[in-house]
Amino acid sequence: MAPTYAQLFHDPVRDRPLERALLSAFAELVRTNGDGGVVDLGCGPGDITAHLHGLGLNAFGIDASPVMVELAREAHPGLRFEVGSMAALDIEDGALGGVLSRWSVIHTPPQELPAILAEIARVLAPGGHVLIAFPATDGPHNETQAYDHTVVTAYRWSPDRLAELLRDHGLTESARLVIEPRPTDRRQFQEVQLLACKA
Repeated sequence: MAPTYAQLFHDPVRDRPLERALLSAFAELVRTNGDGGVVDLGCGPGDITAHLHGLGLNAFGIDASPVMVELAREAHPGLRFEVGSMAALDIEDGALGGVLSRWSVIHTPPQELPAILAEIARVLAPGGHVLIAFPATDGPHNETQAYDHTVVTAYRWSPDRLAELLRDHGLTESARLVIEPRPTDRRQFQEVQLLACKA
């Protein structure tokens, strides 16, 4: 399904001004803290990695799908893309200024997410930033909710619960963007973007 996905979601932030603004703020925060690299976890066909590069970041992408990585390399030959696991990153401790996880943890079973957050915290330098995007649950009393997805079961998260898990790994929330679904959206889920900083 990777080629179909790449075609359907080409230029994924073109019609999303709020998300573009937050990505710009993320890039500015990372640059202010130094010149550390930024990894786009679950980069897919690489369009957001390229967007980050266009914002002046030394961005590279990692995806679990070799086909997605190949598509990303073909579409953006000047950028670096690697096959890898979010739960076992081949990156040195404290090497990065930023981590982007845009919808890349939605297929992670809830009990496995802490291992990924631990890896994010490990690879971030002090003062580094993480921006994580995901669909929200229906109200604060539901920590997680599974839903059907074309690829494999996906999960929604309570923003407060995910912010708590970030804190457990030394990542303090600094901003939260909640985007309401449009009436024409297939899924009527709130979209959440959490920005957090490593102490």
